[in-house]
Amino acid sequence: MALGTVLALAAGPAAAQPQEPVTGPLPVPFDLGAGILPAGLFPAQAPPGANDWNCRPSAEHPNPVVLGNSTSTSQAIAFQAGAPYLKNNGYCVFTFNYGNMAWLPGQVPLQALGDIRSSARELAVMVDRVLAATGAAKVDLVGHSQGGGIMPLYYLNVLGGDAKVDKMVGISPSNHGTTLSTIAFLRSFIPPVGWWIYDGLGSVAPALTQQAIGDGLSTEVYGAGDTRPGVTYTTIVTKYDQIVTPYDQQYLSGPNVTNITLQDGCPADMSEHLATMYSERAWRFVLNALSPSTATPVPCMAVSPYFPNVR
Repeated sequence: MALGTVLALAAGPAAAQPQEPVTGPLPVPFDLGAGILPAGLFPAQAPPGANDWNCRPSAEHPNPVVLGNSTSTSQAIAFQAGAPYLKNNGYCVFTFNYGNMAWLPGQVPLQALGDIRSSARELAVMVDRVLAATGAAKVDLVGHSQGGGIMPLYYLNVLGGDAKVDKMVGISPSNHGTTLSTIAFLRSFIPPVGWWIYDGLGSVAPALTQQAIGDGLSTEVYGAGDTRPGVTYTTIVTKYDQIVTPYDQQYLSGPNVTNITLQDGCPADMSEHLATMYSERAWRFVLNALSPSTATPVPCMAVSPYFPNVR
C-alpha cells in the first residue's frame, strides 16, 4: 500500500486513534549523544527495551522486530532511541552485534565491519533464535545504513530469509553501492597507489569496500531484483545523506515497496546520514511501516544534522 493511502486511512474519521507514539514507560532520547557512552563502555549491552527473551508478541503486533546497526557502530550506540521507542509501542524488540572483525577480540565498539556475507549469516542465526524464543512465524527487520540495506537484503535475497520476514524497513539504507560523496573514486585517482590503499582497506574491514559502488556484492544481492514476493519494504531516505550517495541509490524497486524521502513536505528536516539514526521523524515513519493499520501522519519538525534534537 502506498504511503499516501496509509496516511489517508489513518487520518480518516474511521481510523483508530492510538496513543501519542513517543510516550511510554521507557525514556526515548532522540539524541545521538545518548549512544556515545554506552558505545564506548558497553558495546555488547543491548539498549533499553531490547532483548527481553521472555517477550511474547501481542495480537496487535505479532512480529518481533530485529534491529540491525550501521557500519562501524554497535547495538549500543545505534538504538538507544529506536529500541525503547518500539518497545513503548508494544513490540518485542531484539538487537545484536554482527560483523566483528576477526583480528579484533570480543565485542568491541567498532562493529559491522566484517564480511557482509558472514554478517548476513549472523542475522540468520539471530532471526532463528528470535522466532524460537517468541513462537512467532515471522519477524520484521528494521535497520540503519548497512543494517537496513545490503546486509539484510543479502539475507533475504541470497540466503532465503524472505521466508521468515514480513516487513523490511531501512533507514538511510546502503543499497546498490555508494560513491561515499565521490571518495570511492579515489581508488583510481592516483594509480596504482589508490588501488593498493583500497584493497588494503578491504582486507582489514571488508564491509567498507563491499558497500562501495562497483563492488560485485551489489550484483549478487540486487542482480535478480531488489525485492522478493511476500515481503513489504520501506526505505526512509534523506536527500542530505553524505555517506550513501547519490541518495536515490537507497530506494528500492519492486512490488510492495514504499520509498519515503524525509524532506518531502518538510524542508525543515535537515537530517543527514547519522541524524536519521536518532530522528524522531524517521522512527515515526518506521512505526507506520510496521503497523500500517494504525499509521498516523508524521509531523514536520526541525531536524538538525548530526544531532537531530538540536534546534
